[in-house]
Parts: sequence; structure tokens; C-alpha cells
Amino acid sequence: MTTGLTNPSLMNQTFTTQHLSPEAIAQLVKYLPDYIKVALNEKSSELECSLEATIEMAISNFLDEEALSFEDCLLAQRLKNNN
Repeated sequence: MTTGLTNPSLMNQTFTTQHLSPEAIAQLVKYLPDYIKVALNEKSSELECSLEATIEMAISNFLDEEALSFEDCLLAQRLKNNN
């Protein structure tokens, strides 16, 4: 099995599909409590990034304290599996 770590083009291909789409975020946010929506929007403004990026950072950091994106989680998992 080829991993993205040994095949840079595969790694780039994998990473480009590892983000939540604006449509997926819209569906998720629709079901969140209002105070969570407000907090996420405030954090997005504070970080000067999109709501999508803020939610991705929150989920990624929950899974891996050092991760800021799904790519970071994926890379950390691959490194862990290779050791």
C-alpha cells in the first residue's frame, strides 16, 4: 500500500479531499445551538479565517492537540502507523 508520505502526488491528492465543504458546514451549523454558532463565528472573526476552517481546527484539535487541520490529523496518524 502506498502512503502519501512516500508518494507526494498521492499525498496532495489525499489532502485536497480532506476538508469540509461549505455545504457540509452549512448543514452542520444548522443543527448547532445558537450560542455555539455565535462562538464559532466570533472565533472565525478573531482568527480571520472562514467558518469552515474554524470548525476544522476545532475538530482536529479535539482529536490531536497539535493538529490545526484534518491534514495534520491524517499526517499524524500516518506517522504513528509507520512507527
